[in-house]
Formats: sequence, structure tokens, C-alpha cells
Amino acid sequence: MMDALLTHPHIFWLSLGGLLLAAEMLGGNGYLLWSGVAAIITGLLVWLLPFGWEWQGVMFAVLTLLAAWLWWRWLANRVKQQPRADSQLNQRGQQLVGKVFTLDVALNNGRGHVKVGDSSWPVAADEDLPAGTRVEVIAVEGITLKVRPH
Repeated sequence: MMDALLTHPHIFWLSLGGLLLAAEMLGGNGYLLWSGVAAIITGLLVWLLPFGWEWQGVMFAVLTLLAAWLWWRWLANRVKQQPRADSQLNQRGQQLVGKVFTLDVALNNGRGHVKVGDSSWPVAADEDLPAGTRVEVIAVEGITLKVRPH
């Protein structure tokens, strides 16, 4: 058995890569994925270009670190590009900033209510506005939406 591994080291690396990937499928945490990929690449390279066992180990270690680093970079860029969905979780008022609604009733002294979905929110504006005016939410003060004509 050892003679076969010494004669064909790529079999060891390909087998190790397959075992690591299979173990990753059982666990699913991502810890073994990049080591498994690095082992398979090492096996393919050793199959094409014979290296000594020292260089095989170094190649496996470098490929594992490189694969993990590239994954980390890709993931970091992807997270930067996507807006955080939970940044305003449980802050319904903040989620309404920038939205446009139609006043059902006129604002008196700059105060009134607007229907948002199936609820009614208190609104405040710098001026009185007639019913039917489209208003944009510009801020939230407590539970009151600050609005301006759209």
C-alpha cells in the first residue's frame, strides 16, 4: 500500500481531497471545503508534474491559504455590494423614510395621519396640506413621520 502511494502520490492527494469534500458535505461549515479543493489541485499538479513530498506539502498549504483568502475577498466584496437587510429591522418608521404616500385627510396645523398599509401613522409637516396631496417621508421623530409635499 505504501509503495503504491510513494509511486503514485497523486492518488493520495485526490483521495484526501475527496474525503475532505465528503466530510464538508456532512458538516457544511465551510472549514474543509478549501482544504479539499487544495488537495485535489495538488493531486492534479503532482500527477502532471512530479514533485517531492516536501514541495507537495508546501503546495497544499499554500493552495489552502490562497483558496481561503480568495473566498474571503469575494465574500467581503459581495457583502459590501448588498444593502444590509437587517439594518432597520424592528424599526418600521425608519423603513418608511423615502416612501411616498397620499394624504387621506387634510393636515391641520401641520399635523394629521396617513394610511400606511393597514395602519395609520401620525404625520407632521411644516405647512398645512390638503387631502389627496402626495407626501414623502423625510424623517421619523418617535412615532411621527415628518413629511413634505412630493
